[in-house]
Amino acid sequence: MWIVAVAWIYVVALMAATEPTIVHGLMTFVFYCALPLSIVFYLTGSKRRRARREAQARNATAGSAGDGGVPAMAGGKSCATDDAGCDGGDGGGGGD
Repeated sequence: MWIVAVAWIYVVALMAATEPTIVHGLMTFVFYCALPLSIVFYLTGSKRRRARREAQARNATAGSAGDGGVPAMAGGKSCATDDAGCDGGDGGGGGD
């Protein structure tokens, strides 16, 4: 896919270079290259974006359900098993 995009950019850049004015060249490049390629890459990337979003949702639900919904502290310890607690580290465990 990338080689096709690079080849298309090259062709359109040569087309834009042959335009009589700089404005015509820029408009040719934008409307024949930048706009169509951005649409194509957006459409072809939708499957990857959907898969990434689903993977993040799975990781979020697995992460919260995996340790009983207790957030983890730095160092990988769970707040439920640490005496310092996750309430700011006052040492009381948050259970007054």
